[in-house]
Amino acid sequence: MRKRATVIPLLALLSLVSPAPATAQPTGTVESGQARFQILSPTLMRTEYAADRGFENARTYNVVNRTFPRAAYSSRVENGWLVITTSAMTLRYRVGSGPFRADNLELKASGTTASPWRRVVCATGQLCEAEDQPREGMLVATEHPGHTGAGFVAGFSYSGNGVTATVNATTAGRHRIAVRYANGQGGDGKHENRTLSLAVDGRARQITLPATADWRDWKIVEAEVDLTAGEHRVALTRGVADSGNVNVDSLALLTAGQPYPGQRAIDDCRFGTTCEAENGVLTGVATIADEHIGYAGTGFVAELKGGAGLAQRLSGVPAAGTYTVNLRYANGVGGDGKHEPRTILLNGQAVTLPVTADWTTWASTTARIPLPAGTSTLAVTCPDTGCHVNLDTIGVNSTQQHLALGGYRRSLDGYTGDSGDPRLYPGLLYRDGWYLLDDTSSALHNGSTPTPRADRGAQPYQDGYVFGYGQNYKAALQDLATLTGGPKLLPRWAYGVWYSEYIDRTAADYRDRILPAFRQHGVPLDVLVVDTDFKARNTWNGWQFDRAKFPDPQGFLDWAHGEGLHSTLNIHPSIQGTDPDFAKAQATAKGKLAKGSCADCYVFDWGDPDQLRAYVELHRPMPTDFWWLDWCCDGSGSSLRGVTPDSWINEQYAKLGGFAFSRGFGSLQAGGYSGSGPLQTGPWAEKRTTLHFTGDTSSTWGAMKGTIGYTSAEAASTGMSSISHDIGGHNDTTGLRGSETYLDNGQVRYTAKLPDDLYARWVQLGAFQPITRLHSNHSDRLPWQYGPAAQASATKFLNLRERLVPYIYTLAEQANRTGVPVVRPAYLDYPDSPEAYSTVDSQFMVGSDMLVAPITTPGDVGETRVWFPPGQWTDYFTGRVYQGGTWATVSAGWDTMPVFLRSGGMLVERTSNVSGDVQNPVDALTVHVTAGARGSFTLYEDKGRTRITQNNGTLVVHSKSKRDWTVVVHNADGTSRVIQAGRRVVINLR
Repeated sequence: MRKRATVIPLLALLSLVSPAPATAQPTGTVESGQARFQILSPTLMRTEYAADRGFENARTYNVVNRTFPRAAYSSRVENGWLVITTSAMTLRYRVGSGPFRADNLELKASGTTASPWRRVVCATGQLCEAEDQPREGMLVATEHPGHTGAGFVAGFSYSGNGVTATVNATTAGRHRIAVRYANGQGGDGKHENRTLSLAVDGRARQITLPATADWRDWKIVEAEVDLTAGEHRVALTRGVADSGNVNVDSLALLTAGQPYPGQRAIDDCRFGTTCEAENGVLTGVATIADEHIGYAGTGFVAELKGGAGLAQRLSGVPAAGTYTVNLRYANGVGGDGKHEPRTILLNGQAVTLPVTADWTTWASTTARIPLPAGTSTLAVTCPDTGCHVNLDTIGVNSTQQHLALGGYRRSLDGYTGDSGDPRLYPGLLYRDGWYLLDDTSSALHNGSTPTPRADRGAQPYQDGYVFGYGQNYKAALQDLATLTGGPKLLPRWAYGVWYSEYIDRTAADYRDRILPAFRQHGVPLDVLVVDTDFKARNTWNGWQFDRAKFPDPQGFLDWAHGEGLHSTLNIHPSIQGTDPDFAKAQATAKGKLAKGSCADCYVFDWGDPDQLRAYVELHRPMPTDFWWLDWCCDGSGSSLRGVTPDSWINEQYAKLGGFAFSRGFGSLQAGGYSGSGPLQTGPWAEKRTTLHFTGDTSSTWGAMKGTIGYTSAEAASTGMSSISHDIGGHNDTTGLRGSETYLDNGQVRYTAKLPDDLYARWVQLGAFQPITRLHSNHSDRLPWQYGPAAQASATKFLNLRERLVPYIYTLAEQANRTGVPVVRPAYLDYPDSPEAYSTVDSQFMVGSDMLVAPITTPGDVGETRVWFPPGQWTDYFTGRVYQGGTWATVSAGWDTMPVFLRSGGMLVERTSNVSGDVQNPVDALTVHVTAGARGSFTLYEDKGRTRITQNNGTLVVHSKSKRDWTVVVHNADGTSRVIQAGRRVVINLR
């Protein structure tokens, strides 16, 4: 039968073949066909591509605000490219070129050229690595050998977990979708055939993945589909009817008879940018590795031996010619035992790579390589003798490196500091000044519960925020806070002194022994942390107070409040089948609570409204001020798509108690106890609700030292400001006998303790952290449990911390508004100073006016090497003055530590020691001022602000509050004097 002709109006036909012109809108929006750009600030631009032109305007779980002050910009179309320019950056998009990828969208900011979007499309017959594609609720793992690429996608533990690949059928017709997987014994203890849902362009079917011998045994399963020529979306997801619990390495779209491929699909490396070696095509025995720190991107290419190689598809070469290629590499002692210059072949041309000190030292070398115009291949090959080097990046006419500043992880559990730094995952800040926050997978959030984005079938969709901040890192953090929400401002008392210990305590212990000892020894206290042993029937996951220990739970909380204290209870997220509240919880959950990995325990899917309601209701009969969600091995999590599980449950805890006290940034089901990696939904919502507890570190000098850099690293990379370490560490490593006894399975045991010097130095460090929380696992952490010198030191610094609460609270409020954290790396304030980057592991800033360099070595007197930023710096304790731009070795006994005030800066503290914040009005304050420069400080209090300025020898207090002021003037010659100003508001400093 003859087909009916379809008549298309001429204008509509032209719109199909010609790209739509860019149109500027008065709202700061530029549209170009299926691409939309929203200029939010000079350093932030939204990039959105919708093949169906269904642009999304609703807020998402991550992006809660797009209302920014109007930013000036210009836009034009030039030589087929849409060019949008602000005062800080230029973004170029090739009009009508489809979804964003490396060759069609370009960012220029502060001398850097970058391709923010990477989009890997797997053509018929190409290997489609699962880790290169968007994932939902799962991590990339590497622990089982035999995988290809950088790893495999692990788990499929919860409904909604999945991976979605974009494939390109080169011809229409019958195809096979082949999946490479492993199916060993799962976390549920079963070793059986498993199922997943395979959806092609939104049309799903269930597939069976037969059991394999173990997790190292990789097999292939196939399904047949009919496809039109062109792009399609292939999703492997654990549906509600699927068993999941498998690992997926890769997949491929194949025609009849095609073998499973070995050639990996990649995105381009664009001319003028620096591209990651691990994103290229590997040949021979070359592998992707990540064990040596200091690399850019997600790893580097290793095992470059004889016959091994790496190929990058290079696009955008403007004209045929010879160009500079920059190689970043490491050349340590090779597998052949030699440490010598090595040779690689770059497009057949020999290039010598000099030695580096070791495998963690990265260097760069250049080569001049002829290239044709347009697109070609840049190939690194090894001679038969082998390259014996690791390759990190390849820059084509570019020397910029996309090196992360800081980083985060779910927790530091088990960290000792004795075997290298913990692996951190990059966040917002990079040395070359740009970042893409890919929000494509984030759920929409118009109501109380996030809603996963609608499935668009085969239509591509991308939604991301390009930051182009250069070295204006504070602008980036401000943009992030405006876009995703500022870090939570806690109640003022939360910035005081916390006492926590994993040990069996009773209400009488706290009332009759512990608090009286704090008062007797003149040590302040604001928060009591009641660890897990308060529970009846099961001290791990019980849901009632043990009335033998806490006969009147509400009375205990009332007593704490009467003493000016706040209290929190420790919770583990599971419930025993024998728990008195289990039947009610299971009924509320409508029978959906599933068995966990612990004995006779049931776990919660917080993404299911019924199970979430059951979980929340378990808390209500137990009175407390806020909750400590302290999980490790129970298995509760969330199936809510588009939402980071930690962030979701922490938001619920914030509703219960004002803020969450928990681990963050990931999920238990995706990474185990500490979480071995980040989720694609990212860490961006976490800071809005959470005081981040960094987990169970060990009591070592190395662990203490490691937390110095980690606090700044996490804060700078995520915007999280409230970060809480175990002051003193959790896991004892010393074997020293402590001062208390306790029962352990009927046996009397002693607590442990730290050496006096380690205890004193750790408390000193803790006094200048965002949260000061003494904690341990059955180990002494109280000053009077140590020798006289250590006791005096700890008492002094805990009192200093309490006096600093008004100052810390002010910095926390600033963080909430500006996104700049309380404790920060020096490069936020001094981005032009190389030393600000090299000293992040040994010193940090508290606000912009205080520099802290803790001593982290044993002994009665310790020393540390300090770099002083530009300006003049005065030692808070000794008055000694140091000139900026210099280094000095600073020593201190246990009674002092290296803390310095910036010239022109101000430090406001309580004038006298107090027992705690709540019961002691701030009616007398001391201002430390350093002479020689102008300065100002605005003290934030719940009832208002007090602005303090100094200029030309005069201090002016702009306040309506009536309180007594003391001024400590630190002179440029190292002397100081105290002025008792009373209630005067204009004070002569001369």
